[in-house]
Amino acid sequence: MTFDITRRQALAGAAALALASAVPALAQDKPKLRFSAVFSEQDIRAEMMKMFDDAIKDDFAFEGYYGGNLFKQGTELVALQRGNLEMGNIAPQDISKQIPAWSILTAGYLFRDAAHLKAFFASEAGAEMKKMAEDQLGIVILGPTYFGVRQVGLKPEKEIKTPADMAGIKLRMPGGDAWQFLGEALGANPTPMAYAEVYTGLQTGAIDGQDNPLPNVENMKFYEVMSQIVLTSHLVGFDLLVVSKKVWDEMGAEKQARFQAAADKAIDFSTEKHLAHEKELVENFKAKGLKIYEPDVAAFRESVQEKYLASDLAKEWPEGMVDKINAL
Repeated sequence: MTFDITRRQALAGAAALALASAVPALAQDKPKLRFSAVFSEQDIRAEMMKMFDDAIKDDFAFEGYYGGNLFKQGTELVALQRGNLEMGNIAPQDISKQIPAWSILTAGYLFRDAAHLKAFFASEAGAEMKKMAEDQLGIVILGPTYFGVRQVGLKPEKEIKTPADMAGIKLRMPGGDAWQFLGEALGANPTPMAYAEVYTGLQTGAIDGQDNPLPNVENMKFYEVMSQIVLTSHLVGFDLLVVSKKVWDEMGAEKQARFQAAADKAIDFSTEKHLAHEKELVENFKAKGLKIYEPDVAAFRESVQEKYLASDLAKEWPEGMVDKINAL
């Protein structure tokens, strides 16, 4: 059997092969986005990032790392600044280590709820704080990732009504001055400990308690080594979804708009799911045998706010920012 192949046919075949081989090469040429977070792959925010990834997959090659597997808690910001990471889920407390004015956004009883938090970051006051981070740290804040209101969870059965009852309680708080100050403001003896070590710390008695939103308590199974949850509602928990300014600037306006829209949609999804889940978890934890109750929240709020306003931290806060936040 013989084949009669013309020169035109041969050229067409070669062109088709060249195009086919170029497709994977083009896919590989998409900019890589390494994302690091301390939350687990079972977290709602991991679903958020999968939604985000799906929305940007035509523009970027997203790589998600969870559970602190790529960078440990508190080290992600420096990794971004050094060019070792393109995206991260950054705690405002970590930003405040480098920009003291940002400590205002870590203060207890500052934001009322998730809606208030979102309204702030969409406001002129929020834009002022975001620009401060962009100019000084080289990161672009896409939005706040709400993950629940922080509550106090304890292994001891001591009843807590006011901050005075927290005296002597070894309360795990993340490392850093802003976190430690919050623990002190609650009346406890704050103990820095990595997030991944909290379960064992509660189990062995190295700590008496921890403060986290209810979804985190569920994800990390802290309820297995606690006797009670005190609904202090002392901090609207949020981190910040950020991207390196270098990466952002290289996108161009059209790609930036798609990127921001994808982040907005994913963040809204995560917030709504967290709010619904928080309501369910109170009853779920009661069914597991935990005592759950509300202390004198007004007493906690008054004590905590007084301590913040009298602290050195407040001296660094932008003038009039508290009033701007309260007015929203």
